[in-house]
Amino acid sequence: MAEYEACIMGIRAAIEHKIKVLEVYRDSALVIYQLKGEWETRDPKLISYRRLILELIKEFDDIVFYYLPREENQMADDLATLASMIKVNQLEDVKLIQMSIYEAPAHCYNLEEEGEIDDRPWYHDILRYVKNREYPDQATENDKRTLRRLAHDYVLDGEILYKRRKDQRKSMRASVGHMLMGLQWPGKL
Repeated sequence: MAEYEACIMGIRAAIEHKIKVLEVYRDSALVIYQLKGEWETRDPKLISYRRLILELIKEFDDIVFYYLPREENQMADDLATLASMIKVNQLEDVKLIQMSIYEAPAHCYNLEEEGEIDDRPWYHDILRYVKNREYPDQATENDKRTLRRLAHDYVLDGEILYKRRKDQRKSMRASVGHMLMGLQWPGKL
């Protein structure tokens, strides 16, 4: 029933916009083939839905129904996901969602060409900072701050760099806190 209701809503929206030629794409084989007359509508609940759609399509000069399997209709899946995330207050105007379609993947637009390629591992700068507290040569203040924040999540054991678990970070802070509380600072009792 939900598939029929969605189809009815779409057809009514097209009628309101005075569209005369319409192609309807649905991922429900049942709805499409029943509306095309290729399958019989036996369920009494669906008969009235089908009858209403057949009345509505008289408003069009030409209307064609196409079955589009779900796995081939990523756009419908994405729009359904977006729709499920948005709560609309009936008193508010619904804001339009502007979409753009690119022929190439978005990450291609963000890649910068690098002059030299090094053979160092991705964690080289973190390892260097944890080991020697050294920054890369061209590091900006923002780079240094980011490196310090990242390095906080790693511990060095010999020459091996390990990522700390979240529970280890808390216990290390607590241990350091207890050690500091037991220390006496020069000139203070």
